[in-house]
Amino acid sequence: MQIQFDTDPRVQLFISQSLAEDIGPGDYSTLSCIPSTLQGKAKLLVKDDGVIAGLELAKTILKQLDDKLQTNVYINDGGSVKYGDIVFEVAGSVASILQAERLLLNCMQRLSGVATTTQKAVALIADMHTKILDTRKTTPGMRLLEKWAVTMGGGHNHRFGLYDMVMLKDNHIDAAGGITKAITKAKEYLKQNNLDLQIEVETRNIAEVKEAMAAGGIHRIMLDNFELPQLKEAVTIINKQYETEASGGITLSNLVSYSETGVDYISMGALTHSVKALDLSLKIIK
Repeated sequence: MQIQFDTDPRVQLFISQSLAEDIGPGDYSTLSCIPSTLQGKAKLLVKDDGVIAGLELAKTILKQLDDKLQTNVYINDGGSVKYGDIVFEVAGSVASILQAERLLLNCMQRLSGVATTTQKAVALIADMHTKILDTRKTTPGMRLLEKWAVTMGGGHNHRFGLYDMVMLKDNHIDAAGGITKAITKAKEYLKQNNLDLQIEVETRNIAEVKEAMAAGGIHRIMLDNFELPQLKEAVTIINKQYETEASGGITLSNLVSYSETGVDYISMGALTHSVKALDLSLKIIK
């Protein structure tokens, strides 16, 4: 995923709303003790090991708040970092730097955590066929950024939202009256509305896998919460007629075993919904 941070209207809106949320009517801590004319520098200091992500976003935050701020970059997005590294320095109005500090850190810590977790998963199965996918289990308002961070860690994006793929999950299937009916209705709807979208079907057991295959006209079969023997059997039955995706209960500790079944994709909500933020700090240089 490529984002032109300094021109993307979604990014600009996110930044403006976030700054308004944080600063409100005024940063009174800074206004009360920092002269508006005071110039200085600050450095982004790494206090953990991982993958850095969000640098270009940070530069855009700084520019949108104060276009006179100048940054000097030492480590780019997607780069490996270790404790003690300095990612960039920013120079200019100290008041502006302080106002940007929290939003900048919140974003970079979160996105670097996503990239770092993703990189760990990708590295575990680097020599295997399976690709790592994210999910829609993202922070509201930050999906674009978090999915971008997944790619910084070497992962791949699943659908972005409810509009760029038909994904028939268990609730859709149960409410529609079964897999065959759900698939039939989905194909009819796409045809009637002249929509060219892939169809993915979630299955919960081997019987549902066979039913989805019999219905046909789909692109991918999700194998949800399958035990390893059942997953391997399903992959064998599907036999590359459709893409396969394993999901549910997959962690870094069992990822290799799931990948060894030959499944095409493994989607992991843990890449975005519960990652540990990378420890970063922005320090004024005295």
